[in-house]
Amino acid sequence: MDDVLTIFRALADPTRVRIMLLLLKMELAVGELAQILEQSQPRISRHIRILDEAGLAERRKEGSWVFLRPGKAPALDILQRIFRSDSIRSSDQAAADEAKLALVRKKRAEMAEQYFASHAAEWDAIRSLHLPEDKVEQAMLALVKDLNLGHMLDIGTGTGRMVELFGPHAEQVTALDNSPEMLRLARAKLLDDNSSPSGQTSLTRKTELRLGDFNRLPIKDGKIDSVIMHQVLHYAQHPEAVLEEVARVLSPGGFILIADFAAHNYEELRTEHAHARLGFSDESMNSWLKQAAIDLVQTRSLDGGKLTVKIWIGRKSDLGRIHPSGIDMSREETQNRRESA
Repeated sequence: MDDVLTIFRALADPTRVRIMLLLLKMELAVGELAQILEQSQPRISRHIRILDEAGLAERRKEGSWVFLRPGKAPALDILQRIFRSDSIRSSDQAAADEAKLALVRKKRAEMAEQYFASHAAEWDAIRSLHLPEDKVEQAMLALVKDLNLGHMLDIGTGTGRMVELFGPHAEQVTALDNSPEMLRLARAKLLDDNSSPSGQTSLTRKTELRLGDFNRLPIKDGKIDSVIMHQVLHYAQHPEAVLEEVARVLSPGGFILIADFAAHNYEELRTEHAHARLGFSDESMNSWLKQAAIDLVQTRSLDGGKLTVKIWIGRKSDLGRIHPSGIDMSREETQNRRESA
């Protein structure tokens, strides 16, 4: 009874209802909420504290920023249905807040786009400044050396480095990026590839460069055997939604390799390099993959420098057997599945 009363008291203020409506649409920073609601950050923080105590909202600190998302109150499912009713969503106030929320989304997207545009030519060099990239690449190759890449999807291909690294071991490659400039660089980098051994398809001929967003992959369901996301996921505002989209395009038994930073507090990566997320914890990654029906089967930590690089490998559930090393994804087994399909 006390919990119910606490929730009703928390929602007795119109501003807190507006905050909940916004948080149900996307995770927001305190400053962004203050901007949308046109109120001071201290005032917004007081409202957030009340919502947090009622279990309606959760705070997550990343560096100097505090992000908010819906909490885990038992009654939240019922409240979501109420909040999403036409009578509330169609109100003038909700429409005005939605318009301002769209501006926040646009500002985030523009910040990332400006970064990519201004650093496209030096992107590989910038990544190498974060930590020893060659060691990360060696570890990634070692983890997938016995796996079937099949039709490989490189999300956020940038200048095409992951295509160069993994492409020779794949049957087909789709390299995706949301920046035409980056795709032009990748195309130029792969243009003179004539190094494939006799009898093998050249990397250029088996690679398709495509413009697209990781939130809406321009690929049909179940068409991909392997996904590589190298230093890409930290640009996602909603990593869990990106991983669900990856699961959609993965074939049964297909795998995803994510190489990114472990959770950290180096704020300059957000302010200077447009990182939406300051790394990831194993707990968050496992939870998001599980939600996307992907089993986390292997992890590896690579210490060195200020930041720790983590490699997570997940496999989309199927009826196959899990290898003791973590994955049973041999080329022979994959081919047998295709022939019997």
